[in-house]
Amino acid sequence: MLEKEIESYFDWVVQVNGGQTYKFRSPSQRGVADRIACLPNGATWFVELKKPGGRLSKLQGLFAYDMLQLKQRYACLWTKDQVDVWMLDQQNTLHTRPTAPRT
Repeated sequence: MLEKEIESYFDWVVQVNGGQTYKFRSPSQRGVADRIACLPNGATWFVELKKPGGRLSKLQGLFAYDMLQLKQRYACLWTKDQVDVWMLDQQNTLHTRPTAPRT
């Protein structure tokens, strides 16, 4: 399976579940995640997609570490099955949409 097939599948799964994905490229910062996923519960995820057996580059590993240190939501997914499991986890939290504090 090619990486672009997993990327297309990820985009489709997120959109079918009410979210939106954005292809993320940063000319000045190599190693950033492939996609930004905005979900209906208000969660934003940085997602790296790889083909099965693919490996993170050192810069991608550093980006992942930085995101986790900054308490951002980050995932690296290698298969359609992992995309499905990730989405199921998100569906379990869709009812917890953050709200603005009442004044």
